[in-house]
Amino acid sequence: MTLSELRFIVAVGREKNFRKAAEKCFVSQPALSLAVKKLEEELGIAIFERSRTEVSITQAGQTIIDQAIVVLDEASKIKEIAQQGDGQLKKPFKLGLIYSIAPYLLPLIIPLLRKSAPDMPLEIEENITKILEEKLKKGAIDAAIVALPFDIPGVEVVDLYEEPFVTIVPIKHPWASNKTIKPQSLANEKVLLLDNTHCYSNQVQEACPGLLKAGEIQSGNSLETIRSMVASNLGISVLPKSATTLRHESPLVKVIPFDKLGPFRKVVLAYRKSSVKKDALEEVVRSIKKINTLTFN
Repeated sequence: MTLSELRFIVAVGREKNFRKAAEKCFVSQPALSLAVKKLEEELGIAIFERSRTEVSITQAGQTIIDQAIVVLDEASKIKEIAQQGDGQLKKPFKLGLIYSIAPYLLPLIIPLLRKSAPDMPLEIEENITKILEEKLKKGAIDAAIVALPFDIPGVEVVDLYEEPFVTIVPIKHPWASNKTIKPQSLANEKVLLLDNTHCYSNQVQEACPGLLKAGEIQSGNSLETIRSMVASNLGISVLPKSATTLRHESPLVKVIPFDKLGPFRKVVLAYRKSSVKKDALEEVVRSIKKINTLTFN
C-alpha cells in the first residue's frame, strides 16, 4: 500500500470516473486502474463497483476512502512541519470567510496583518458555511471565519467576537424615528433576506419570531444588494452591525438597533486540530482581536 495508491482511490471516489481521476493525478488511466486493482487485491475487498457507464463506491470502499483522506492529510503535515523552519509567517495563509463577514472584516484585519506579518499574504475563499466546512476538512483552506454553530469532528474553534444584529429601514419608513425595536415587530413587515443557503439568514429567522410568516423576499448572495433594495423602499432587512459602520452608511437607509434582548451571533475561527500552522493561526486571531470592539458591539 502506497500513498500514491491512496491518492488514486480518493481521486476516483471524488470523480466517479477513472479517466477524470487519472487526469487529476497526472497519470495514465491504465496506470491508475492497475494501481487501484492492486490495492483492492492487497486488501481483499472491492472499493469500487464498475460498469460501462458509471463507477460507484462500495460501502466498505467509502470507509477506506475516508481513512485514506485522513492518512494523506497527516502525511502532508510532514512537509509543512519541515517548512516551519522557514517561518510560517512568510508563506500564504488560506483563509475562508462566509459572505456576511468577509466584506466587513477583511478591510479591518488586512492592514493589521500587513504590519505584523508583512510576508504572509492571505489567500481568500469567500463562500457559504457548508462549502467552507468541506474545504476545511479536505485541507483546501487553513482556517475559516464562520458563525456558530459549527461543530465539526476534527475541527477546533477559537472565539473571536459577538456581533449584534440591527434593523435597517427606508429613511421614510414609520420606524425611522425609533431608537430601538423588538425582534418580534418584524413579523408584520416585508423583510429582505439572503437565500436559505446562507447560515446568516437562518440565524435571523430564528432570532425574529414570526418572520417566516411575513412573506419576506429572499435575495442573492450580497448584503450590499439588500441594502440597496431597502434604500429603494422594497422592504426592510436585518444586517450584522459590522455592515452598518460609517464606511457603509447610506443616506437613504436608517439603522435601528434592537432592544437590549436583541439577537446577535458568535463569530469564531475554525481550523483542523491537526494543523501545524499554529503561529499563523495565532497571528490572524491576534489581529482580529486588536480591532476596536466598538465595531461589533
